[in-house]
Amino acid sequence: MTDHQRQKIHPMDVEARPHPRTHLVPPGSSISEKGIPVPPPLLHQHAMPTISSSQPKRSCFCRCICCTLTLLFLLLIILAASAGALYLIFKPKLPNYSVDTLRITDLRLNLDLSLYAKFDVKITATNPNKKIGIYYEKGGKLSVLYTNTKLCEGSLPEFYQGHQNKTVLNVPLTGQVQSGRTLMSALQQQQQTGRIPLDLNIHAPVAIKLGRLKLKKVKVLGQCQLVVDSLSSNNLVSIKASNCNFKMKV
Repeated sequence: MTDHQRQKIHPMDVEARPHPRTHLVPPGSSISEKGIPVPPPLLHQHAMPTISSSQPKRSCFCRCICCTLTLLFLLLIILAASAGALYLIFKPKLPNYSVDTLRITDLRLNLDLSLYAKFDVKITATNPNKKIGIYYEKGGKLSVLYTNTKLCEGSLPEFYQGHQNKTVLNVPLTGQVQSGRTLMSALQQQQQTGRIPLDLNIHAPVAIKLGRLKLKKVKVLGQCQLVVDSLSSNNLVSIKASNCNFKMKV
């Protein structure tokens, strides 16, 4: 071999020449059985959180509820403080009543065996308050009962009662009870003992006057447990015992 031929022959760079079956593999890829690079699996992109339009509405609603509750709480505090101040200034007391006399005008059986009763009751209504007036409104009632059976009833008059005032009221009561024969017999037997228990109930709708201010109407409810000696007609009954209790209902 001549020198010229030797100069044309170059050593072959085996390492630099790629294998015919070899391919460039990107980072993170794998190679299949056929030697073909397989691209890496795509990473699932996390969805960006979407701000819902309902969140601002919910937040606004919560703020409104909180403001409303706060205002109601403050209003209750103001009302309680005002009521406490009025109580300390006026020192309200319930009116009370006493039964002075009870007269049986009529008590008899009718032809239909109903029991007819007519009483005259004198009571004293007392307003113990120094700074509070009382308006007795329409609809006041006074009734007499025997063993939870109403014998007769009458209306209380409408009037205004001033501070620390006592007012005497004469109230006529009338009533009629069906099947009165049994009741009349029980009353006659009780009369022989000289102690007849009666209940006198008071239902008085009143309005309170504080200074020049007339407040909302309330109800004064009272019950007097009486023990009398007789129920004879046209007779002034002797009241042997009297126990009265009163309460106010809004």
